[in-house]
Amino acid sequence: MTLTQATEFTIDNIIKSYGNYIGKFNELTRLAPGFFAHRNWNAMQENHKKRLRIYKDFVKSSSLTLQENLGEKITDEEFWKGVKIQYSNSISERKDKELAETFFNSVIRKTFPNLAIDENLMYVHEGYNSCDIHPGENLFHTYLSAWGLQKIIRKIIADFDFGVPYMNKEEDIQYLVKAVREVILTRYEPTKDTVTQILKKVFFRNKAAYLIGRTKVGGKWMPFIIPFLNGPKGVFVDTMIFDPKIMAHMFSFSRSYFMVEVEIPSQMVSFLNAVISHKQIHELYNAIGFNKHGKTEFYRDFLNHLNQSKDEFIVAEGILGMVMTVFTLPSYNIVFKLIKDHFEPPKNMTRQEVREKYKLVSLHDRVGRMADTHEFENFHFPLERVDPKLIQELKNTTNSLLVINDNNLVIKHLYTERRMIPLNIYLENCSYEDAVQAVEEYGNSILQLAQANIFPGDMMTKNFGVTRQKRVIFYDYDEIEFLTDMNFRWKPKAETFEQIYASSPWYDIAKNDVFPEDFKRFMIGRTDVKQHFWDFHHLLFNPDYWIDIQNKIRSGELLHAFPYPKTIRFRPDEEI
Repeated sequence: MTLTQATEFTIDNIIKSYGNYIGKFNELTRLAPGFFAHRNWNAMQENHKKRLRIYKDFVKSSSLTLQENLGEKITDEEFWKGVKIQYSNSISERKDKELAETFFNSVIRKTFPNLAIDENLMYVHEGYNSCDIHPGENLFHTYLSAWGLQKIIRKIIADFDFGVPYMNKEEDIQYLVKAVREVILTRYEPTKDTVTQILKKVFFRNKAAYLIGRTKVGGKWMPFIIPFLNGPKGVFVDTMIFDPKIMAHMFSFSRSYFMVEVEIPSQMVSFLNAVISHKQIHELYNAIGFNKHGKTEFYRDFLNHLNQSKDEFIVAEGILGMVMTVFTLPSYNIVFKLIKDHFEPPKNMTRQEVREKYKLVSLHDRVGRMADTHEFENFHFPLERVDPKLIQELKNTTNSLLVINDNNLVIKHLYTERRMIPLNIYLENCSYEDAVQAVEEYGNSILQLAQANIFPGDMMTKNFGVTRQKRVIFYDYDEIEFLTDMNFRWKPKAETFEQIYASSPWYDIAKNDVFPEDFKRFMIGRTDVKQHFWDFHHLLFNPDYWIDIQNKIRSGELLHAFPYPKTIRFRPDEEI
């Protein structure tokens, strides 16, 4: 194969593979409205997992084909430079070219052995800001203030047909009219310039469908989200959300990705960036399902931050982990997690088993209670920015993952995750009022994970973090199990003198046996809120409660985790 032939073959292969990937991605995404209409929640979940898996499948297939046909050119840097130049020309007219660039990066990293990040061969600094932001006329519906509020709301409801009868359409309309009057019209007077825009594409996740829009009033845009649910009696509007903190949480790193049809990703992200406050570009790409490109955008953001900061990477605060070594850059809100070479007892798992746990989380519904991660290989850090104490800690615990040269610390494998305040540290320093909220959140986190069929395993407070919004999130995954695999038991009552004073349990305990009555011994150490926690979350210590959740999951019931307070629902008691 000549150089020209090899170049054309490589470009055709990657473009075709990317086209097949994005086609399959869109095909799976388009199934979401049907699952919502038919209340097929388990199929919705499985479809979400299937969509997450396909990226690696198409990258692997493309890479294997190239490895079988390119011979020595696989490691020829000049060859790949030429391929990148011509590939750029080939995708220049695509409206999703930033995703095509990321796909190219994935293929070359998979094909070229031990390739370091090289901007001559890969797309390192290109991306979102270099993409055309196409006009948005076809992106959203527009509603003019001259129509009047009643007509606008009725038109919105008419524009979004879920293919299912409404439970009570007229009541929904009046709920929305009342919400707009109470939140917007009490503060602003509409003018002839007042206009409302709502994205035409609906965002689906779990049992809900969401409309995302904004109203220009008072000289600024006011965003909102309208959740719809499909219950046994039909579709209904559940609430209308104006609070930017709640909206940001709905797009949180602790939530699963949305199913939403996207024709031009940069255009969608641009609209969301103007609506969902405090969200980074990479978080928004994640939110709409393009998590691999989100990873690319995160890395670009990381490089930009490195260039604009001077602090050193240090060991992260908190109790040192038995399975992971964790470090951070104080000026950056991310932690870097490495699996240790050896685990201290009682940990008896392998490194591969830990990686499988993280993979499980990446595919599972995180219900707002587990942190999303990005997995990296051969991640480079400037050696001059790494604290010597951190270097020593890494050598002591993860030496097999390190490559150190004159200028760089290269880590062969790591995870990145949003930095939070460890709950144990937070409880040591916060006020009584904040501690009460935190321990309530801690219990809520455990119970909501249980409803998503996740048992955290090690539930000590050091394995949970507190976000800026004071939500409690689980982030230590090495001992998680499916809840349905656990055996919840009441502790047998001691009846003899020997049983009462036995130094170790006198009854048999199998591997997956769990005794919720024992949770009280280790869950909360802060004395002034301990009793409140026990009272508020008394069900945590009742095996029958856990067994009831198991039975619901085994019967096929999907327990919906509301990403907003239930107190703001229009009909708080309405079942779905």
